[in-house]
Amino acid sequence: MPSSAASAGSNSPTVLYIGGWGRSGSTLLERVLAQATGTLALGEVVHLWERGVRLNQLCACGTAFHDCPFWSQVGADAFGGWDRVDLDRVAHLAEAVDRQRRIPQSARRTPRPAFAEQVVEYASGFQKIYTAAAAITGAKVVIDSSKEIPTALALSHVEGLDLRVLHIVRDSRGVAYSWSKVVERPETSDGEPMPRFSPVRSTAFWLSGNLTVRGLAHRGVPLTRLRYEDLVADPQGSIEAAWQALGLPGCPDIPMVDAHTIDLGPSHSVAGNPMRFRTGVTRLSADDAWRTQMSPRDRRIVTAMSYPVLKSFGYLGEPS
Repeated sequence: MPSSAASAGSNSPTVLYIGGWGRSGSTLLERVLAQATGTLALGEVVHLWERGVRLNQLCACGTAFHDCPFWSQVGADAFGGWDRVDLDRVAHLAEAVDRQRRIPQSARRTPRPAFAEQVVEYASGFQKIYTAAAAITGAKVVIDSSKEIPTALALSHVEGLDLRVLHIVRDSRGVAYSWSKVVERPETSDGEPMPRFSPVRSTAFWLSGNLTVRGLAHRGVPLTRLRYEDLVADPQGSIEAAWQALGLPGCPDIPMVDAHTIDLGPSHSVAGNPMRFRTGVTRLSADDAWRTQMSPRDRRIVTAMSYPVLKSFGYLGEPS
């Protein structure tokens, strides 16, 4: 990727990376955090290269990626224009360093020199985006809700990147039920639905996404956990606790309408759950349809597969 004035360096903002597994409330968390003064939500930056730069899908502001003034400015400041980004090179590097099978290498404190060179090249592109976006908006904390743990591990190798990870978790049974439903993606021209997974496959991914996060602690990345169920029960309190645990700058002054209602403003989230397009007064409540609508068989399968981790996260009557 071409260098620019927004290259990696001491001017980088603090990056709050939301990690975990999909359908765990990461987009909701991002939207709430984005209402705090001094924060900027970018969406799932790991998908920006393909869904934004290559496919020109919709930004959360409602315009196509290349027509969005914000993202056009970010591309200009970070790379001299999105057309100067070698997307094939980005894809090659992602395959080399940003995959589950690369975690044994990316989680090492001292990886092999050849891997280290590639991972820094790959992750520096993200840092340039964070730096440019923060410079444009004046944000002190940039939020990346990519969730992918291999991506977060790649980012942890960039010297000077102030990375903090907020691990969002949700009951595996609620996650499995959510992945079984048809959810359309409004950012695509044909309303292509999001992928669906069987309970077994969803739970396998849930386990992987929520256990590999420990690699970040091994690399010394500040890390704390937030349960989706606690977020919707006490948005302000749970976010304040996570903010303090990560030592983030400032104070998360979330402008709540009341204890469970928030007025969501527009954003430039580049990828994620369709909720990123929602604005206006929004009531925060738990999506627990799985308790009554999930089949007993599926519920037993998911519970059995994830039992030890569910228990450790405090979902089976034990403290987390």
